[in-house]
Amino acid sequence: MTDPARVSESDPLAWLNELEGVPSGFAAARDGIDALLRDRGLRKTRPEQTAESLLVGAHASAALEGSASSLDEVRAGDGDETAQAALRVSTGVLGLVPTMNSTPLQALARLHALAGAGIVGDDVLGRPVNAEASERLGGLSRSMLTTQVPALLVAAIVHAEIATVAPFASHNGIVARAAERLVLVSRGVDPASVTVPEAGHLALRAQYESNLRGYRVGGRNGLHSWLLYAAQAYSTGTEASPLR
Repeated sequence: MTDPARVSESDPLAWLNELEGVPSGFAAARDGIDALLRDRGLRKTRPEQTAESLLVGAHASAALEGSASSLDEVRAGDGDETAQAALRVSTGVLGLVPTMNSTPLQALARLHALAGAGIVGDDVLGRPVNAEASERLGGLSRSMLTTQVPALLVAAIVHAEIATVAPFASHNGIVARAAERLVLVSRGVDPASVTVPEAGHLALRAQYESNLRGYRVGGRNGLHSWLLYAAQAYSTGTEASPLR
């Protein structure tokens, strides 16, 4: 995630917002979200629209995790185990907004506890799998608390770090995508949670998986490509909103 030659002690993510195409990509994605919400709050949103966004997002996230359940099955609560895990997370994610703003590590642990409940042992729910995972999560949390870069960039880094480091015993992809949505809500980009970033990733699945592999391998090019991809995915997720 970091380029040692470029990291600022005050803002460890600032250098990422200087990469070519990244500021303009995220600005365009943010403009699309703002247009959907009619300039930050002028458009009324209803609870059922938020609920639908969460449901569609849960289905998309489960599909990316390997679920074969249809949206109708997920809507009826009849999805497979992976879909059920994604639904549990979608039900609890918005309640973690205050925690994400103050103690991100606790919010991430709670997301895994929701996803893994009844599937993995209680002794590993919400706990990093090893010292390296714990260190990476700690660094991510510190970055989230100190950075001033655009929220969409933060969301993209949180997603990629969790998905590629796989710090938990299970469901890391589901946790990563829920954490991404949580960043968008908690940082005021989409406070009603009516965009569907998970659907954006599903629609661009081949690019999504390819760019995560590039991020995992490491290096500046892979990270840069992931950020450019993420801006595109957020725009696609905006198009999937129930407000459309």
